[in-house]
Amino acid sequence: MSDAGFKIQVDQFKGVLTISIFGEIKGLNGREFHRAIFQEIQGQEVPIVLDLEGLTYINSTGLRSILLVAKRQQENKAEFAVCSLSGPIREVFEITCFDRIISVLDSRSEAIAAVT
Repeated sequence: MSDAGFKIQVDQFKGVLTISIFGEIKGLNGREFHRAIFQEIQGQEVPIVLDLEGLTYINSTGLRSILLVAKRQQENKAEFAVCSLSGPIREVFEITCFDRIISVLDSRSEAIAAVT
């Protein structure tokens, strides 16, 4: 885990950019998360899957960043999904109604299939 409290791992699979997020997005590291995620997707006009299996906490800044990634993908006419949410993270997505505006799938393989 980095000093930031979170770690990002990026992979390409079947033309899909998959970004796995581990740790916690809280406090001041929310801005760092925003910069890190947008640095990874800069110049990418491919489907993106965020794998949140390793994410243990997310604050409103982190949620906003994910929403902005979804908006960017929509503007680029590229698919976007999140997957592998733990119970607490899924609950946050449900309470904030993010699950109604962002595709939320149970597994990485389901998410990749949904965006390709």
